[in-house]
Amino acid sequence: MRRTAPAEERERRDGHAGHAGHTGGSGRREPLRTEFTFELPRGYVDEAGVVHHTGVMRLATARDELVPLRDDRVRENSAYLSVVLISRVVTRIGTVDDIHPGIIEDLFASDLAFLQDFYRRINAEGHTRAAVTCPACKEEFAVNLAGGRLGES
Repeated sequence: MRRTAPAEERERRDGHAGHAGHTGGSGRREPLRTEFTFELPRGYVDEAGVVHHTGVMRLATARDELVPLRDDRVRENSAYLSVVLISRVVTRIGTVDDIHPGIIEDLFASDLAFLQDFYRRINAEGHTRAAVTCPACKEEFAVNLAGGRLGES
């Protein structure tokens, strides 16, 4: 399923240009980014003992947020909502592309917390950057929560 549209197609469809969306340096709209890569802090350990660190999360739709509310597991335990929701929007973890609530249940707590925050950032804030302050020198800078190895910028 295609989730991005070239600027010309969106402008033709919307009937106007430049009123919504981010524009690049050329004054043209950039395509909507709908998938974001991430790197889990600890990693998902599959049945064979292989640890998977990288993955992909897509933007959530209204349906993604509504469907879990009809799930009996969520009705019985509201805390399960995030497990079902995250399982709907994570499309891949390592080589595992059949993501379901059971996979998310098997994540370490720190990885689930990371994915919950990542979900909030890309869906509510629209980016994966976070402002941080160095505890040693007190310098403020931005880090990209989408991943990268330690020491990379």
